[in-house]
Amino acid sequence: MEDSLNRLVEIMARLRGPDGCPWDREQTLETLKVYLLEESHEVREAMEAGDPAALREELGDLLFQVIFQSRIAEERGWFDIREVAAGIVEKLVRRHPHVFGDSRLSTSREVVRQWEDLKEDERRHGAKGSRLASVPGGLPALLRALRLSEKAARAGFDWENLGQVFDKVREEIAEWEEATRKGDPEHAERELGDLLFSLVNVARRAGFEPEAALQSASTRFTRRFARMEETLERQGRRLEEVSAERLEELWEEAKRDEEP
Repeated sequence: MEDSLNRLVEIMARLRGPDGCPWDREQTLETLKVYLLEESHEVREAMEAGDPAALREELGDLLFQVIFQSRIAEERGWFDIREVAAGIVEKLVRRHPHVFGDSRLSTSREVVRQWEDLKEDERRHGAKGSRLASVPGGLPALLRALRLSEKAARAGFDWENLGQVFDKVREEIAEWEEATRKGDPEHAERELGDLLFSLVNVARRAGFEPEAALQSASTRFTRRFARMEETLERQGRRLEEVSAERLEELWEEAKRDEEP
């Protein structure tokens, strides 16, 4: 494995070298942002598909992005890939004293609590700032909301029970509806954001991953919509040519076709 990783680092250096690839030499940390996001999403798709070969390939593409950015950082005199590896090794050992130290934990809940306590201790002894500052602003909106609410909850800022969160959702729906009826788009947008954040809290308290839930809903919507198109295509028609009532019937048919 070490030989392969060393070879990958060497290939990256060659691609960025004077006689390397013009495209690779032109890339910057800024231009690589979109590729990092694309590769991350492709890894997730391979995971959800349960395809080992695809997952191996996509993980390789994602690893290449890490190597690529590390090479650019090395050229700037910041750090190299070995320092990246050394940093994560040190962090993992430090945050797993129950594995590499003398403490002993028996449940994942205890491990998560210890992990957060260690991170909070690092924050207090490092640069001052909110504990929420460690949540990246570039995360997908639902995932960011989840991570923010998780950290706030671990600090004790949370609802006492799930029923209270549902009550908050109903309150936010009413406020969003009122702002929308008044024709105040800025206020309505804020209320919609509050509603979505409340729904994320419901998901968190219920033990669901909101990002995954929405992705799954989008996949189902895409599949059912395609089924509607296929049905109408066999009839020589298009969606734009049928009534809203017929579209609703087709949608319900598509849903029933998915039922076990």
